Amino acid sequence: MITAEISLVPVGAGSGTSMSKEIALAFDAISGIKDLKATLTPLGTQIQSNNMVDILNAINIAHEAVKSSGVQRIISIVHIDERLDKEQNLDEKVDSVMNKLK
Repeated sequence: MITAEISLVPVGAGSGTSMSKEIALAFDAISGIKDLKATLTPLGTQIQSNNMVDILNAINIAHEAVKSSGVQRIISIVHIDERLDKEQNLDEKVDSVMNKLK
């Protein structure tokens, strides 16, 4: 399982400081990718898939969706975690931390 978090910052969108319109376009675009789980968070979108191609494709599709809104620039922050010693999805990663808080 490969997990990632992507955060896009559209610049020059003409909508002041709000980015929600462009982020909604990006999230909607990647939500349709088969075998990819996407979870919207306040500071980024977490995604998971069994292969790297889907992860990289999601980043590209998100960029294309934001570009279609007319922005002049996109800044991307991407974290990718490909764990090879065991299978662990996004929910299990959170559960692991929560169990240590008890």
